[in-house]
Amino acid sequence: MTPHIEALREEIAKIVIMPGDPKRAQFIAETYLEKYEKVNEVRGMLAFTGYYKGQRVTIMASGMGMPSIGIYAYELYKFYDVDTIIRVGSAGAFDPSLSLYDIVLADEAYSDSSFAFVQSRVEDKMMKPTSILNDEIIHTAEEMATDLHVGRIYSSDVFYKTGIDPKEMFKEGNIATEMESFALFHTANLFSKNAAALFTISDHFITGEKTTAEEREKAFGAMILLALETVAKKA
Repeated sequence: MTPHIEALREEIAKIVIMPGDPKRAQFIAETYLEKYEKVNEVRGMLAFTGYYKGQRVTIMASGMGMPSIGIYAYELYKFYDVDTIIRVGSAGAFDPSLSLYDIVLADEAYSDSSFAFVQSRVEDKMMKPTSILNDEIIHTAEEMATDLHVGRIYSSDVFYKTGIDPKEMFKEGNIATEMESFALFHTANLFSKNAAALFTISDHFITGEKTTAEEREKAFGAMILLALETVAKKA
């Protein structure tokens, strides 16, 4: 099989913070980490390992969509013995009470994707994160006085999806949508590892509001700090 990560095993930390965008991974490393080094750039999927408040952590991009994060999460858990992956990404809101830049923590991810079935013949359409890790994030948010919305995420295989009714999606229990968490949670479950997913609302399907690519790269500081402060407690 073609390797997708060039880092040596010891160059990847046990805890990985995983944005989708490689440029966002670089921004996080440059802004928040000390003594960091670039450890991967295969296919432009940048990864950096350094320290945040004494905790060794890797920031690595996942790319877009379930197939992409599925590859990297699988390799990190299986070949690099990573214990924990926290996805930090953007999401589009279905919940009318959510606003741009609100932070959302997924307590489950629903998908009509065939990812889990094709990967391991799992037919479940609902995947859950690690409850203990979610509890740690919630507790950290309370300590930081950071507003945090917790709810179900719809993970879609298709970005430009037609025929979707945001109001119906919300009625069915989905507060926001993105494209990766279902695959991340499923992969973590395969290896009995830890996973969580945090999002900043970048688009709103009800109001039509949206952020720019530059804002998505640099303006999600509160979410990133929440993830980093959570893992710093493990130092």
